[in-house]
Amino acid sequence: MAISPSEAAHRAASDRELVAWVDEADQVLGALPRAELRERRLIGRCTFILLFNSAGELCVHRRTLSKALYPGYWDVAAGGMVSAGEAYADSAARELAEELGIEGVELRFHERFYFDQPDNRLWCAVYSAVSDAPLRLQPEEVIEARFIGLEQAESESQTQSYCPDSLVALQRYKASQS
Repeated sequence: MAISPSEAAHRAASDRELVAWVDEADQVLGALPRAELRERRLIGRCTFILLFNSAGELCVHRRTLSKALYPGYWDVAAGGMVSAGEAYADSAARELAEELGIEGVELRFHERFYFDQPDNRLWCAVYSAVSDAPLRLQPEEVIEARFIGLEQAESESQTQSYCPDSLVALQRYKASQS
């Protein structure tokens, strides 16, 4: 399946966005275009927002094929890179609104953790939110979304392609709730 012209334009703009560049202790070193950060295997900041409905089901969504990392994968969290000069909490609110169209909800902070894979080095902040508002998907980033139980999400992640970084965020969230 080919990517649409709007997805391609969105990807190009995204690659040029200035994002926070940090060291292994999460100290800000500066700002770099997102694509350069990836190419040089440097560390950036990101947010993960676990969106639940009032029934306790988790929103999972499938990423578009134009995404630089994990194209077409299922994701258990909304989120993305923290922009240069942006606070984690501001990034989380922006990403939830952009990707899923959810605004004005309380974001509960859980923790930060370091994720380190050769193609994806991140300081991650994990948030959760509850909303029954209708989802408004960003077509350049999200193909489809649905609410499922946590057990189903864990089961599906064994047989389907799920983003490994957000799965770690979910595992850490679950561990903190027990």
